[in-house]
Amino acid sequence: MAVPLLDLKAQYATIRDSVVNAMMKVVNDQAFILGEPVERLEREVAKLSQTTHAIGCANGTDAILLSLRSLDIGRGDEVLTTPFTFFATAGAIHNVGARPVFADIDPDTFNLSAETIAGSVKPSTRAVIAVDLFGQMAPIETLTDAAGDVPIIEDAAQSIGARRKIDDKWVMAGEAATIGTFSFFPSKNLGGYGDGGMIVTQRDDLATRLRRLRVHGGLKTYYHEEVGYNSRLDALQAAILSAKLPMLQSWSAARRKNAAYYNSAFADVDDVRTPTIDPANESIYNQYTLRAARREELQAHLKEKGIGSAIYYPLSLHLQPCFEYLGYKRGAFPEAERASREVISLPVYPELAQSQLDEVIDAVRGFYGR
Repeated sequence: MAVPLLDLKAQYATIRDSVVNAMMKVVNDQAFILGEPVERLEREVAKLSQTTHAIGCANGTDAILLSLRSLDIGRGDEVLTTPFTFFATAGAIHNVGARPVFADIDPDTFNLSAETIAGSVKPSTRAVIAVDLFGQMAPIETLTDAAGDVPIIEDAAQSIGARRKIDDKWVMAGEAATIGTFSFFPSKNLGGYGDGGMIVTQRDDLATRLRRLRVHGGLKTYYHEEVGYNSRLDALQAAILSAKLPMLQSWSAARRKNAAYYNSAFADVDDVRTPTIDPANESIYNQYTLRAARREELQAHLKEKGIGSAIYYPLSLHLQPCFEYLGYKRGAFPEAERASREVISLPVYPELAQSQLDEVIDAVRGFYGR
């Protein structure tokens, strides 16, 4: 039985009517740029993330780049982040003219922590980008304490709807940081039918500037207070995302249920380590990621069985050829490098049938002789 890593067609079959109706309203109105669909989604995401403001933009990468620009970060500045994440996190730092500075990851959660950035925040550090990797939030509260007055940008591209208990209160992804950024890439838990992004913040001044930066630096047509970008969220994508948003909570719950089933099935397999979720976190499992012995052989075995898998991420950012100028050498961040050698992600999407879950489990257990 074939089990894809992600089956968006199965998801679409459950929401077809509501999505098509939302799309056709935009088409019939012939209003495709910003406007009511985007404003509606912004209100909905602000409510979900418990933030004062949400600002739609073209994609998750621009969400980070615009956030950095709104904080006046540019040439000669340094931004601290993780080397174990998607390229966009560090790429956006480079593209505003700043220098990415890396700190190693927590080996359990794969995220930055106060301990991993200890000694890395310096007078030259203008921001910290904390990534909520694989669907669980980084410890924003302790990172904030460790960073002092340095702004925290929460790259929540993989964690929309995730939450963390801070001081006995549930805090949503994007809520507690200076700025939070989301991606609506199709493979995300809340994904569009193309690119899309969102920025959230509690600060009025940052929200005003972000809205200006996304439209060429001017809120009034043909008048420009600064040089900005063309980074508007497409109205069609906003309408699609609003139609899908009511399902997000149940989809995330189904992912947690599937992850728990895997965890139980792999508990006695010594050659794999199931995901570690910080007890303070409720993860949305954008990915279900194992540490696995003989990772490449396991992936080949899964492919032979028709089971999808992926490696997020096979080469840490500090070792990417484009960042050679930063001067990092192999061994600089051993936990990030070890994770790159060991991680493999398995299908965890909400529409998985019990038989498909069992197929994945049997293939992994069979590979390790269990």
